[in-house]
Amino acid sequence: MPERIYNFSAGPSTLPEEVLAQAAKDIVNFNNKGMGLIEMSHRSKDFIAVADECEANLRELMKIPANYKVLFLQGGASTQFAMIPMNLLGEGKTATYLNTGVWAKKSIKEAKLFGKVQVAYTSEESTFNHVPKDSDYTVDPASEYLYFVTNNTIYGTQFPSMPKSEKMLIADMSSDILSREFDITPFGIVYAGAQKNMGPAGVTVVIIREDLLDRAPENLPTMFKYKTHADNGSMFNTPPCFSIYVVGLVLKWLKKLGGVAAMEKINKEKAALLYNAIDSTDFYRGHAKEGSRSNMNITFNLPTPELEAQFIKEATALGLDGLKGHRSVGGCRASIYNAFPKAGVEALVAFMKEFEKKNS
Repeated sequence: MPERIYNFSAGPSTLPEEVLAQAAKDIVNFNNKGMGLIEMSHRSKDFIAVADECEANLRELMKIPANYKVLFLQGGASTQFAMIPMNLLGEGKTATYLNTGVWAKKSIKEAKLFGKVQVAYTSEESTFNHVPKDSDYTVDPASEYLYFVTNNTIYGTQFPSMPKSEKMLIADMSSDILSREFDITPFGIVYAGAQKNMGPAGVTVVIIREDLLDRAPENLPTMFKYKTHADNGSMFNTPPCFSIYVVGLVLKWLKKLGGVAAMEKINKEKAALLYNAIDSTDFYRGHAKEGSRSNMNITFNLPTPELEAQFIKEATALGLDGLKGHRSVGGCRASIYNAFPKAGVEALVAFMKEFEKKNS
């Protein structure tokens, strides 16, 4: 097997090597059952134990209170753009949204199909290079909830702390869940596609306060009701078994590291290394404004598009892969999620210094 490269991809993204090694064994023969995990019934005792342990570890790591349900759903985070207003809005009801990037904008479009939407703030005119402070917007008093995306993968912005509001919060945390500590009790729903910071693509984790389960209108299709999945332990239909299992392995790995608080410290150190390299020269320019910078996705530009293309090509040849920025903004992007090693950031910084010497 060739030496592993450093994978800066925004998602699906890098996973801990020990998780990959264990999954490789269990995909063939799980618990010495003579069959692989992906062949087992989702209603077998072995898989139910996997799902239960995964939920228990997530509750422990995120300090999730008992009055919240943890759901393992399919359809990706994008399905939640519609599922949330389907369940919580309706004729005459209003929700407030913060537009800080592509995924927020898409969620706003879906929400408008099911109720009134107040876009209290948008940073679109500045190419989404910052997130707002609480003082920058007003939440409609009639709103059912305030919706926002905690971390914006494309533009490299992140709320440094969670917004404060008298209204219930709902957040898409797909790209920074488990990367830092926060209090979940002001939230009605927190959700995340697993493929950036939790595991492989295929499962979306939804954490929902129990009292919200009965808000869905009667005419909502069964599969789109959160209550359907909560009442059936996420097994109303066959769940994404393998993805749930790998998320469980990642959670065990995270616990061994010391939990979310320890991971937050590591993430700040990794991001600081890269931002310091960007800020120490005029050759590299960060896209996100200071105060809104993401610790997960670091976006930057070089003096010309030609140099950016050359930078990406040479970096890839050295095993620094996935640095091309999103097609909508160009430039470069280094995604350094929980499982991304500090050594990879150090390697990138060293390459950046050498590239600047040769091309400045």
